[in-house]
Amino acid sequence: MRAVVQRVRQAGVTVEGRTVSSIQKGYLVLLGVEQGDTMQDMEYLADKIVNLRVFEDEQGKMNLSVKDTGGEILVVSQFTLCADCRKGRRPSFVSAAEPDKAEKYYEEFCNKVSAHGIAVKKGVFGAHMEVDLVNDGPVTILLDSKKTF
Repeated sequence: MRAVVQRVRQAGVTVEGRTVSSIQKGYLVLLGVEQGDTMQDMEYLADKIVNLRVFEDEQGKMNLSVKDTGGEILVVSQFTLCADCRKGRRPSFVSAAEPDKAEKYYEEFCNKVSAHGIAVKKGVFGAHMEVDLVNDGPVTILLDSKKTF
């Protein structure tokens, strides 16, 4: 499972011209579910993201988590994070999980994060979305549950 975590001042998702979700200070998380991912992968990323310390403390050091700051998280499913671009010029998406499994893990991820007391907003799974954000920093972190050591 892969995630792109962006610290944002605000972010939102629009589908067919209608805003479906928006947040203020927090994270925009783009989440890609791959074949072979397990609940342990999902739990690892949820815990890592909730406790990731990339917000500044009083001394200006990245020492606070989204939980510490009372921030929100907007989670957007993005199978293109599973792209393999090593061969040719067109990405291969064969490692992306089937939609049913990906949606299940996406929903579980959102529930797991929410269980930490964090306000979670979502995109629309499988929809063509427009994602707007104001990246704060910019701070962008790449996480992969298969690269834990």
